[in-house]
Amino acid sequence: MSHALHPDWPLPSLPPAEQDLPYDDGGPMEGKKHRWQMDLLCGSLEDFWADRRDVFIGGNLALYYSLLQVKQKQVLAPDVMVCLGTERRVRACWAVWEEDGRVPDVVVEILSPSTAEVDRGDKKRLYGTVVRVPEYFLFDPDSGQLEGYRLGAGGLGYQPIGPDGAGRLPSERLGLALGVWEGVWRGVEGPWARWYTAQGQLVPSAEEAWQAAEQARQAAEQARQAAEQARQAAEERARELEAQLRAYEARFGPLKP
Repeated sequence: MSHALHPDWPLPSLPPAEQDLPYDDGGPMEGKKHRWQMDLLCGSLEDFWADRRDVFIGGNLALYYSLLQVKQKQVLAPDVMVCLGTERRVRACWAVWEEDGRVPDVVVEILSPSTAEVDRGDKKRLYGTVVRVPEYFLFDPDSGQLEGYRLGAGGLGYQPIGPDGAGRLPSERLGLALGVWEGVWRGVEGPWARWYTAQGQLVPSAEEAWQAAEQARQAAEQARQAAEQARQAAEERARELEAQLRAYEARFGPLKP
């Protein structure tokens, strides 16, 4: 038997909505390289999956996994989080109860001297045993050290991810791999964490993709100009031969077939 609520009974309080929650952890962003590394991982993946509408990628965005966390005013803001099977839209934060219980599939934390101990310790335990993020990666932009962990079978916590043949750490959730790339990004030379396809190809940033397209355009233009020059040279040579033929026939008569 169902019963209607008495008009004087208080309604149960609802969890706070996404827009009502603090959207960052209040802490300062580390340095420019830390921000650039985060932008590189987020931006290249956004561009690589530009046609997908079922992926959300967040950088330094608050992640809320429980109401107790909200009550204790503890804001968790992963440097990079990737969420699959969801709606691609702008979010103020990621609140699990507003996302049908979904937690991020992958989290990447960029280490710094002030956060390395927490990222490897308490935060790793939190992601692995409470939030239950399937894959957790850590990258030290100073040393170039890359670590990866995956939830073990039967919920036994995180187990290290072994490198593939190229020394990169595969992500089963994303079908990609995370590797260390030595190069120049934003004018800074050094090790950078980068995404790679299953075929081993580097996932380019928007700038790199534009540069590659521009180089291809310039190469095509150079090939067109070379072909045009060859055509003009062939026409000039044909005219020279025709002139020589006319001069010969004027002196000796038409050539016999």
